[in-house]
Amino acid sequence: MADSHIPVACALTDSEFRERRTEILHSFRGAVLETEELENGYRYRFPSSAAWITQLAQFITFERECCPFLQFDLRLEPGDGPIWLELTGPEGTKDFLRTLFQQTS
Repeated sequence: MADSHIPVACALTDSEFRERRTEILHSFRGAVLETEELENGYRYRFPSSAAWITQLAQFITFERECCPFLQFDLRLEPGDGPIWLELTGPEGTKDFLRTLFQQTS
């Protein structure tokens, strides 16, 4: 359960956020096969591969440090089934995620 006392805000500076968004989030956006809206966040489906399991684990590790309000649920379906990553949190999380994963020019 997410701690409701943690503010919905990224701990990165503006320049760090822009760099992170350009380098890492762009590749994640491009790999998302499906997005499902949840009451308090989103659920993203990724390609079923060992490489994506590793990349998502690294993504979660980093994001836990800069966005401590997020709750992460990584689900691996049986066999070669899909990989799902749920990002949820307190009120305001959905708006934050919508902004985070929106396309940039």
